[in-house]
Amino acid sequence: MSRLPVIVGFGGINPAGRSSAHHGYRRMVIDKLSSEQASDTYQSLAALMNQDSVDETFIRDHTLVRKLETNLFDPTAIRINKSAKLGGSEDALTFTIKKSQLPAAIPESWQISNSGADHVTVTCQDQLDVLFPDQRSSRVNSGGQLPSGFEPGSLYQSRNHPRGLQLTVYGASDALNSLGIDWDTVRQKVPADQISVYASSAMGQLDFNGAGGMLQSSLLGKRVSSKNCPLSLAEMTADFVNAYILGSVGATGANIGACATFLYNLRQGIQDIRSGKFRAVMVGASEAPITPEVIEGYRTMGALAEDAALNKIDGVDENAPANNARACRPFAENCGFTLAEASQFVILFDDELAMELGANIYGSVADVFINADGFKKSIPGPGIGNYVTMGKSMGMVRSILGEEALKQRTYVQAHGTGTPQNRVTESHIFNELAKSFGMEKWPIAAIKAYLGHSLAVASGDQIVNSLGAWAHGILPGIQTIDEIASDVHQSHLDFLIDHREFNPTQMDAAFINSKGFGGNNATAAILSPHVTRNMLEKKHGKKKLTLHSKANEVVQEKGQAYDEAMKAGENHMIYNFGVGVIEGEALGISEDAIQIPGHENAINLHVDNPYEDMS
Repeated sequence: MSRLPVIVGFGGINPAGRSSAHHGYRRMVIDKLSSEQASDTYQSLAALMNQDSVDETFIRDHTLVRKLETNLFDPTAIRINKSAKLGGSEDALTFTIKKSQLPAAIPESWQISNSGADHVTVTCQDQLDVLFPDQRSSRVNSGGQLPSGFEPGSLYQSRNHPRGLQLTVYGASDALNSLGIDWDTVRQKVPADQISVYASSAMGQLDFNGAGGMLQSSLLGKRVSSKNCPLSLAEMTADFVNAYILGSVGATGANIGACATFLYNLRQGIQDIRSGKFRAVMVGASEAPITPEVIEGYRTMGALAEDAALNKIDGVDENAPANNARACRPFAENCGFTLAEASQFVILFDDELAMELGANIYGSVADVFINADGFKKSIPGPGIGNYVTMGKSMGMVRSILGEEALKQRTYVQAHGTGTPQNRVTESHIFNELAKSFGMEKWPIAAIKAYLGHSLAVASGDQIVNSLGAWAHGILPGIQTIDEIASDVHQSHLDFLIDHREFNPTQMDAAFINSKGFGGNNATAAILSPHVTRNMLEKKHGKKKLTLHSKANEVVQEKGQAYDEAMKAGENHMIYNFGVGVIEGEALGISEDAIQIPGHENAINLHVDNPYEDMS
């Protein structure tokens, strides 16, 4: 019998705030919320930002995409080295230096004589190559930074963890706490080998505590840390969840697909559940790419929105302060995307486990399709694969819900990066498919206008936003733009510039679209909560659904209690370093099973032969 991957929990952090209880989503549509809901979200942000009282103006100015702040680095004084040659005249170059600072390999042209107990005098006959400390100002000053004042590393014993892993600990903790079900309850219901975790970053951990320090230290005259190399790996996102948050011994992996990375991991997770071999999955991604080097790397590709280019679009002097809050302008006159940092996690149960435990029903994942571009002119250039992923996702929704539902009750969360190339190519994909499927005004949303581009996490941001839209009945408009660009294909599309209210029961599915560098295209079809409940009722019956609703009351109470505690400024980070470690000698091992202490269900060693017809 088929198993439906049900979204039962989610959490994380991005420039809009904490994801659980839809607070991050609500920050984007805060002007459309009731005064009570808006106040609730301001309180959540104030606690996150370590404010003693709620300052709404400060919160609005220091969330979402904005001018880069100096907590990560000073964009006006980025450290660089300027190469130079000293000497070159007929006279030799003479200088004094500490003995301890002499290079291990003394150049042949150096003549060295003692100059006191600790110093030597060096006479150099040739030109001397040196690096002078220098600095530069960034030409890109817009970023999707986390809310000001939020420092994840201060909430647990972060031990110089790279920022991306600090975000992982926060995001996965938020998802787990929002579940409303103790994880030990899940562990007692589900054998350890039927739980899986799939999470990663796209670029690895690139700040100084990760790969950045490994590559920079010798050039800065410092030593490489023993943590720089191992903690820089992209799969550390999943490894940290397993080792320090869940204590999982189930399947794990780090699927990487550039900007489609979250959907790559989601596909692996739903395949696990649909196979019937796994019952609970945590899927996620974390990315912390706001470093001078990453910004400069994308800038030199011509991919980022520079201040001067923004000013040119706005018709103001190129040296004037740019409107950094409107840096990302999907499907409008634009000049590049905006980097962002974020972490998002979702928890999936199979439908039977969700029903049994009274889990929250936020929606379900119909499918995720991934296709490459084929032959390409350039690696970062778009290709044909996204036509396939979108088309197959639409075909899947049509098969499940019918043609009318596809045409009248779906919308698209576009990749919508804010680049001139994306606005043309992605709009062409949507428009051509809408035309082919007989759709007239297909709603298109693009939330990077608020959040920026969090690379691996981007589609996780889109999914969490869709769950919020179903909860509150508001689709976020692309409010950083005034009009759609003339080269955007839109004959069969409806780009949402303003927020749009809708009846959540009349929106059956959302398409989450991702286009990644290298031809990593992915599209997910997410089914709404009401559609998911209808499917559960059809499979399990009204009586079981009623029992589920009753059990869910306690789950919701626990989730609300967690939310209230977070708004009160309590710290609920989960980081189990050195806790509950089990050595091999403690296992109960037989030819039939492996029993892990603390787990009620043993791991069954009787494995079906998948090649029975061949053996």
